Amino acid sequence: MAVMNRRKTPTIHVGNVPIGSEHPIVIQSMTDTPTADIAKTLAQTQLLIEAGSQMVRWTINDDKAAKAAPEIIKMLADKGYNTPIIGDFHFNGHRILAKNAETAQALAKYRINPGNIGKGKQHDDNFSTIIKIAIDQDKPVRVGVNWGSLDRELLTELMNNNAASPSPKPAPEITCEAMIQSALTSAAYAQKLGLKKNKIILSVKMSVLQDMVTVYSRLAEQCDYPLHLGLTEAGGDVQGVSSSSAALSILLQQGIGDTIRVSLTPQPNVPRSREIEVCKAILQSMGLRYFTPHITSCPGCGRTNSDYFQILARAVNDHVNSMMPKWRQKYSGVEKLKIAVMGCVVNGPGESRHADIGISLPGASEKPMAPVYIDGEEYKILKGDTIKNDFLAILENYIKNNYQ
Repeated sequence: MAVMNRRKTPTIHVGNVPIGSEHPIVIQSMTDTPTADIAKTLAQTQLLIEAGSQMVRWTINDDKAAKAAPEIIKMLADKGYNTPIIGDFHFNGHRILAKNAETAQALAKYRINPGNIGKGKQHDDNFSTIIKIAIDQDKPVRVGVNWGSLDRELLTELMNNNAASPSPKPAPEITCEAMIQSALTSAAYAQKLGLKKNKIILSVKMSVLQDMVTVYSRLAEQCDYPLHLGLTEAGGDVQGVSSSSAALSILLQQGIGDTIRVSLTPQPNVPRSREIEVCKAILQSMGLRYFTPHITSCPGCGRTNSDYFQILARAVNDHVNSMMPKWRQKYSGVEKLKIAVMGCVVNGPGESRHADIGISLPGASEKPMAPVYIDGEEYKILKGDTIKNDFLAILENYIKNNYQ
C-alpha cells in the first residue's frame, strides 16, 4: 500500500486540539444557527461534537452573538464538552473583539477573511486590531481567503498588471494568484505585527473544484503554514458530497491538508452532522484515519436474485453503528476491523478472505449455504433461517477474542 507523506508544517494548538503534519487530520464544522440564539446554537454544537467534530465554528456578526458566545461555551463546559470554539469574523470583527474582551478570551481561535475587513489603510488598521487582540489573548488565527469575497483592490491591481503584460494570463489564473497573495501577505503582516508563526493557519477556499485544487497546491509549495481544506459553496445532497469528496481527496492524496470541513447546503430532514459523516468517510476511505469498522458489501447483479444479502448488509451496518460507542471504549483498535458481506460466489469468497471476517451468501443457482471466513480461512458454513443472528454472534466473538 502506498504511503502518503504529509507536507511538513509546524504544530498549531487550537484549545486542546493540535493541528499540523505531526498530528491526525482534524475534522471541523460550523453551525448555521444565529449564535445569539443560545438554545439553538448550544443544541446544534452538541450535535456536531457528538458526531465527531473536533472544532466548531460560530458566526460572530454582532454584539448579541459576541455576548452569547462565552455563555454558550460555559454551558458546554458544564456539560463536559471542551471542544474548541472558533469565532468567524467578517466586516466588523475588529470592533466586536475590541468591545467584547470576554468573547475574545473564550474563543479558541479567530477566523479572519482579509477580503472583508476594509480597504487600504482601514484594512491594515482593522487587521492589525484583530491580530493584536489575538496576541494579547494568545489565540491562533486562520486567515481564510474566499474567492467570493476576495480583496478587490488586490485582484484589480493584478488584473491590470496582467492586462498590460505582453503575454497576459487567463483571468482564472490571476484570480488564483490573488488568492495566494492575499493569504501569504496577510500571514506575513500578522507575523510582522508579532503573531508567532505557530499561531497561523491558512485557507484559500473556492467553489470550482479544479481551481480550488490548483490554488491549494500552489499555496502548499510556497509556505509551510498548516492548511485548512474546504470546497466552499459545494452544494447539497449528491452534488455537495461528491464534489467535496473529490476535491479534498485529490489534495489529501498529495499530503496537503491539516484540517478539513465539508460544506453542504442544508437539506430537509438531514442533520447538520452529515458534514461530519462525509469528512469521516473521506478520511477512512483513504486510510488516513479510522472511526468505525469498514464493511465491504456488493452492489448486487443478476446472480443475486435474493435480497437477503441486502438485508444482512444493512443488519451488520446497523449492528456496528449501535455497538461502536461500547466497542470503542472496550476494544482498542476495533475501528480498523474489516468486514465483508457478499451476495454470491463470484467475488464473495475472495472479498471475504481479504477481510478480517466475511460471509458469502448464496446467489442464484448456488447451494443454500453461506461460508464464513475469518482471517483469510474458511471458518464455518451457515445455513437456514438463522444466518443473520449466527453471523452477528460470530462477529461479536471475533471482536471479543481479537481486541482488548
